[in-house]
Amino acid sequence: MENNVLLQLNGICKYFPGVRALQNVDFTLRSGEIHALMGENGAGKSTLIKVLTGVYTKDGGNVRIEGNEATIKSPQDAQNVGISTVYQEIALCPNLTVAENMFIGRGKGKFTDWKMMNARTTELLTSLDIPATATQQLGSCSIAVQQMVAIARAVDMECKVLILDEPTSSLDESEVAKLFKLMRDLKAKGVGIIFVTHFLDQVYEVCDRITVLRDGKLVGEYVIQDLPRVQLVSKMLGKEFDEMSDIKTVDPEAKDIKVGTPVIECTGLQSDAGIKPFDFKIWKGEVNGFTGLLGSGRSECVRSIFGADRVIAGEVKIDGKPVKIKKPLDAMKAGIGYLPEDRKLDGIVADLSVKDNIILAYQVMKGWGHPISKTKAEEIAQKYIKLLDIKTASSETPIGQLSGGNQQKCILARWLLTDPKYLILDEPTRGIDIGTKVEIQKLALKLAKEEGKSVTFISSELDEMIRTCSRLVVMRDRKVVGELNESELTQSKIMETIAGGEG
Repeated sequence: MENNVLLQLNGICKYFPGVRALQNVDFTLRSGEIHALMGENGAGKSTLIKVLTGVYTKDGGNVRIEGNEATIKSPQDAQNVGISTVYQEIALCPNLTVAENMFIGRGKGKFTDWKMMNARTTELLTSLDIPATATQQLGSCSIAVQQMVAIARAVDMECKVLILDEPTSSLDESEVAKLFKLMRDLKAKGVGIIFVTHFLDQVYEVCDRITVLRDGKLVGEYVIQDLPRVQLVSKMLGKEFDEMSDIKTVDPEAKDIKVGTPVIECTGLQSDAGIKPFDFKIWKGEVNGFTGLLGSGRSECVRSIFGADRVIAGEVKIDGKPVKIKKPLDAMKAGIGYLPEDRKLDGIVADLSVKDNIILAYQVMKGWGHPISKTKAEEIAQKYIKLLDIKTASSETPIGQLSGGNQQKCILARWLLTDPKYLILDEPTRGIDIGTKVEIQKLALKLAKEEGKSVTFISSELDEMIRTCSRLVVMRDRKVVGELNESELTQSKIMETIAGGEG
């Protein structure tokens, strides 16, 4: 064994009913190393982390910390041997203060030293440049700030091994830079960091090694300099795959798509979520999008169109006729579908089955007084499981047990079942693997071109927006600052508009 090996997993196995999630997986983490754990959704990354952190009990293999075998049967066991984790979905308590979240589960004795907690939290927030206060309720913070608080909590526990599971998915560029600086500082102190992400640029910017999993098996471990990104993608997918080169950004015929009456037309629309009044149009067969930095208001715009936030001003027309959308059900009945930004909070019902999640919106539209028969529900579920290649043991599997990408496909199936004329996809590829991203992008283009649906596509990845959309509405500070047509869709032009264009 190498002298600097900090963590070693040998022959790790984990089984669920009908699924071999991990099969004899090895993994080695060295002191002072940032090690990327890569693979498609369903490859076994999250399962391996949950075994390592005691959320799941392994069915085979062993774990060693600094050469000593470790028994990890609970998160407390993991914490005791120096393993701290920040999961993709923020696992904190929004109703508690920032300080309470920092110290929850770590108190000793009968009395709480509030002064110490608040002082230590303030010190951490200041040192990491996190815009929050110790006594502030966590739920009042943005998702990005909540993510940084979760990372600060892990750092404060003086861990030997820090696991970051998609920590940058909700962070903007400046916040990612702060996180990377923190990661490098910890690396210099000998901390070993396991970094799970789907952003290839970030892997090559900050990591030393890469371990690739596929279908619950180890593909290999590689020094970063020895693995070009095209090879990494190929190993993750198990096939030749040249950086999504088969994806056409926009159909050439899309240039002339703006004919006739818009399917959706918003004038001076404003909600109580703080966005400035905005105008918006989309035509039949068009894929357009909202873009801007984190917090720019792109999601709030589509939430107002769908009735998820209360509209306080403006008008919405569908096919040229004014409509009143006061709640999501009004939007659904008007032919609008909405895949939300936060699939855990607003999308899936984790304890319900795949089948029940798929039929949910359709059942709501029919009314609970007209239940869908079990036979019909199963028929629908099987159709969409096959159509979207949803990887699940059965239609009865709780959706919470599926990988993030497969959960996203289930929510897509839910809305496709309602046959919407206008479909909003808000961050449909966030936190999912490259292969599934391509499937979703292709699906958006297919729905527009072949079925004549109007699709609004929102992503924090500019290259993805350029590939998928024919027109972009650009936002800054919750205000529309420009609109770019196909000929203007370049990263430099988008960034220039975000930075300084008043449109």
